[in-house]
Amino acid sequence: MLENRKMKEAIQEVISSMMDRVMNKVLVIDPFIPEEFKAMKPLYAALVPQEIFKGSHFERRFVTPFGNVWEKLAVVAAKEGLGFGQQGYSIQGVVRRERLRRISEILNKLEHPDITGKKQKPNWDEEISYILEGDGEDIPVQVICDVFARDTKRNINYAFELKAPLPNSDQTKVSKEKLLKLYAMDPCQIDGAYYALPYNPYGKREDYSWAFPARWFNMKGDEVVLIGDEFWEKIGGLGTYQAFINAVNEIGIDYKTRIYKEFLGTEPPEKLTDDKL
Repeated sequence: MLENRKMKEAIQEVISSMMDRVMNKVLVIDPFIPEEFKAMKPLYAALVPQEIFKGSHFERRFVTPFGNVWEKLAVVAAKEGLGFGQQGYSIQGVVRRERLRRISEILNKLEHPDITGKKQKPNWDEEISYILEGDGEDIPVQVICDVFARDTKRNINYAFELKAPLPNSDQTKVSKEKLLKLYAMDPCQIDGAYYALPYNPYGKREDYSWAFPARWFNMKGDEVVLIGDEFWEKIGGLGTYQAFINAVNEIGIDYKTRIYKEFLGTEPPEKLTDDKL
């Protein structure tokens, strides 16, 4: 329980730092100025309440920096839960030439239709089995993973390609290639490598239906895909996901109150807690 409390506090520190920068941006550095908005977009201002665009002004300055926070939060979870975590970690090894060729072949088949117009569907087990049958001379390979974690007590190493919950196709292709190369190394330098999403906007794993990553992974079935609590428990150990939820819920009300009062200029509704995770 003590470790989960430490993790929760560390997560809150990362999120608070980001939120404080956002608040400073929208209140001091780049505030929403109604007069400027009316001058630049008079038609919009005549047709739509300015509060709508004021909300959009905040959203744009919030979403972009939060995309960079996921990796920082993952490192915090790894350090507090497993013992070690690092962003942009370089893993070096060797991969046999034919294995590299087969990786390119698989990616090409997943991306482009065959002569009949059909694209190959992703199947991790079949793909990695086919790749590992490849031989040839050893080729030095370096893979820079988004997040690396080590269970220092059991000496187990994990690599994660961590993307936003609705990633695009190009990002996912790069991640797929990295994971295939990691598993193709001989000897293998990691005990597990995963394509991970920090949360599931669709709710259950079986309901995840964003099309772009599905070109490269079976998002509902591939064992190298981790979504939401599966990811947090893997990178930080049991209890990590709940620590993350508790951390966000505890500080969320304070920031919502500040946004209502300081940015929107209105009193917050009585039931702010209804939007807890």
